[in-house]
Amino acid sequence: MTTPESYEAAFADGAVTAVVHAASPLVVSPKDSVRELLEPAVRGSTAILNAIQRYGGGRVKRVVATSSFAAIIDVAQGKRPGYTYDEKDWNPATWDEAAASRGPFAYCASKALAERAMWDWLKAARDSGGSAGLFSLTTVCPAWVFGPYAAQPRATRAGLSESVQLLDNIIGAAAVPPFDFGGYADVREVAAAHVRALETPDAAGRRFLLAQDFRYQAAVDAARERLPQMRDRLPVGNPGDWEEAYHVDGSLATRVLGLRYGTLADTVVDTYVQLLKAKEIEGAA
Repeated sequence: MTTPESYEAAFADGAVTAVVHAASPLVVSPKDSVRELLEPAVRGSTAILNAIQRYGGGRVKRVVATSSFAAIIDVAQGKRPGYTYDEKDWNPATWDEAAASRGPFAYCASKALAERAMWDWLKAARDSGGSAGLFSLTTVCPAWVFGPYAAQPRATRAGLSESVQLLDNIIGAAAVPPFDFGGYADVREVAAAHVRALETPDAAGRRFLLAQDFRYQAAVDAARERLPQMRDRLPVGNPGDWEEAYHVDGSLATRVLGLRYGTLADTVVDTYVQLLKAKEIEGAA
């Protein structure tokens, strides 16, 4: 998916008028950050744009790309109490910094570099006089994505997304996880935002941070309150505690896309109900 030619067949019938680019590697602990993360993320982002230009016949009007809160947050600033992240912010990590990193820093950088590459590509195309028939770009930047799968998972030992795996890891854990990313979005919100970004004229040329504030303690508190069967399987931690850190402002998606955010409690409960069922299926297999 890192070469324009990979998409030629997809455009062959001339029916494609919009594109969602949602593919990018998520490797939290890469052995080679350039080969496993940076190159496929950046090349993949520009390859689809080149393919649209080359094979789309001028029919594609909107591209929606799945970016991430990782492209927004300045990881080096840590918890940053009192600061509010929104669409104006960019992860400032450079290619060289990411290439030298072997942890989550490299993944966060790959998302920022890939998104920037798309905006830069579009600007270069316009600056070169190629604006006739040029499509618009919208990026969707969710934080941790929790919530239920469209189909019931049949296992938890493999195949879970990185974010849902985080919630699964709390089952049977001795302690509530420490703060990492202070934002989340429900997968159903993320899906709806992509569709609305395709359909909403005012979404053109915009980034949308999809996020509400998140702490693991709040997720555990919600699950223990709403799911009695989880009370002996989740750590207690410090109920009601809310660790001081930055705030995330995902309200632009509400104002422009009409997105309605749900509650953390509903997201966590729906996720754990599926995970418990998956564990039952595993045990019966």
